[in-house]
Amino acid sequence: MHQAMNDRAAVPTIILAAMLAGLLDLVAAIIVYSILMDKTTALTILQSVASGVFGKAAYAGGIKMAVYGVIFHFIISLIFTIFYFYAYPKLAFLRKERIFSGIVYGTFIWLVMNFIVLPLAFAGLFPSDILASLIGMAIVIVAVGIPISLIAHFYYRRSISN
Repeated sequence: MHQAMNDRAAVPTIILAAMLAGLLDLVAAIIVYSILMDKTTALTILQSVASGVFGKAAYAGGIKMAVYGVIFHFIISLIFTIFYFYAYPKLAFLRKERIFSGIVYGTFIWLVMNFIVLPLAFAGLFPSDILASLIGMAIVIVAVGIPISLIAHFYYRRSISN
């Protein structure tokens, strides 16, 4: 099986996959939480990402902190994309079940973020609202897990046939 992590040709695909997943995730979160549910604003969503590094000061930092939030968000998306592209050739399950593996990976990302990353960044914060958790997990599955899985599949399929 072709090894993307040892192939410089994979780098643009990985970056584009990460950017697409990050963009879909941000747009979905803004549409759901800001527009449909009217729970917050796009600015606050982005500031909350920055608050993982800057703490509560991020909420008083205006657009500057929102920009940091965008940067951090895309860095996180890139890390999860690299991890998937690294795992793809090693795990037959990922190659055989594209959609299902995207669902599993999106769930994995949500679990890592909500039970490891966020509690570390926000001192013990754990998801407590079941509906919000299910909505958040669905967003990550549809906007991040499935797109990364499909892009990795098409990349590897194309690179094997070349």
